[in-house]
This record gives sequence, C-alpha cells and structure tokens, in this order.
Amino acid sequence: MNNLFTNTGSSSFTEFLRGYAPEMLPGNRDALPAPVGEQIPHATTIVAVTCAGGVVMAGDRRATSGNMISNRDMEKVFRTDEYSCMGIAGTASTGIEMARLYQVELEHYEKLEGRSLSTEGKANRLATFVRQNLGAAMQGLVVVPIFAAYDEKIDGGRIFGYDVGGGPYEHHLYHSIGSGSIFARGSLKKLYRENAAPDEVVLTVLQALYDAADDDSATGGPDVTRRIWPVVAVITADGYRRLPEEEVSAAVETILSGRMIDPDGPTAPLR
Repeated sequence: MNNLFTNTGSSSFTEFLRGYAPEMLPGNRDALPAPVGEQIPHATTIVAVTCAGGVVMAGDRRATSGNMISNRDMEKVFRTDEYSCMGIAGTASTGIEMARLYQVELEHYEKLEGRSLSTEGKANRLATFVRQNLGAAMQGLVVVPIFAAYDEKIDGGRIFGYDVGGGPYEHHLYHSIGSGSIFARGSLKKLYRENAAPDEVVLTVLQALYDAADDDSATGGPDVTRRIWPVVAVITADGYRRLPEEEVSAAVETILSGRMIDPDGPTAPLR
C-alpha cells in the first residue's frame, strides 16, 4: 500500500494528490498549443453582500462562448462547507473543477484535523488554487472566484476576492465579479444598507444581477419563459442555505413588477 494513504504529515488534500497523482492537479497539465479562452464557455456575474448576521451570494445562470450563449442554466455558486461558499467567473469548466476540488480540500482537512479551518485559512487555501491555475490563465483559461463565509468570531459575514495570481483581498460590505460586475457594483452602491435583514439583501442582490444583465450581454437575467432563476445562497450562524426555486421566483416576480413601472429599478433615498 502506498504510504501516502497512511502518512498524516499534512492535512491538505492537494498535497496528497500532488504526491499520489500529480497529473490530476490543474497546474500540472500539459500546456495548450494555443490560447483557446474564447472557445470555451465562460461564467459571468456573481455578487456577494453582507447582511445582519451573515452573507448572501447570488449568481446568474448564463454561460457564453464568444458572442454565443452556450448554457442558460449553469450553476456558478457552490457550497464549500457548512459555513462558506464560492462563486466562479471566467472559464466555466476550470472554475467548476476548482470549486469541486476545493470542497474536497476543506472536507479532507476537517476529517484529519477534527476541526474546520478559520475563515482566513479557508480564504488563503483557495488562493493557492487560483495561483496554481496561473499557467492556464496566461493562455486564456482565467478563473476568478469570490469566497464568502459566516465567521463566528464576528458573528457576521466576510467576503474575499481574488486576482489571477491568487490574493486574497477582503472586501467589506459587498463585492461582485465577472463581466457584469461593474454594473452590479453600481447597483449595490445605491441599494446596499448595512445590517439589513437577509430577506432584504436577497432582493438587493437580485436587483444588482438584473442591472448587470440590463447592460452586459454576457449576464443572463431572469428567464421567465423557461423558469430559470439566479442561484441565491444565504449563510448565517444556522449554516449554508440555498434558497429554493419558489422563494427566488417570488422575489424575482416582485422585482419584475417594479421594473414594469420603473425599468431602471429602485433608487436610493437621499439622506
């Protein structure tokens, strides 16, 4: 039996994989003969916003290949453990692989150590995954994640962003990534209210995604005819909770009713 299976010198699953099957790690694969970034489906816009006692993350469902819509119901928000999640923007296949490997990494650590990583530890561990993808990113296979977690030390939510070289960078209050992020962030600037209830923040993130889809063709808005809604997750002291389709649908219908009267959406009150 390979002694890697019995050696407990490291609690990192990626370190185990590097010793047992290094070819399975994204950073150890053969270089591509030419840049292919535009030929592979890309995930687009993710938003994360802190709320009273936690954090809310939401992502649209569209994936694009160049100017073509390659997928209308892609999921870009992933539960990583009981109190954290991540969203992906960039090369879809690489991002999904990164999210799944990161899920196993956190679970592997918890099983070996008997405890979970701190929020900073989780954010830093994800940074190594992003850094290992740098070679592929230079060929166009860029993945930029966003990480959000409930931190019991502050009894609240925390948000971390990354660049292609790793990071992480903590963002206070809210953050967005992807092709529509500039429009989503503009929406969040006017609608965000500190320590708002999770239900209110759910409407805020959905409004931000709507504004992103309104100005960015790569971001998908609510697909009423196909009943495809954004993925919305809420993380509090009670743990990770993905909102069921019925709740998201009801929130979207509220937003659409308001947009029928005011297409540009709600405005922030002057104080």
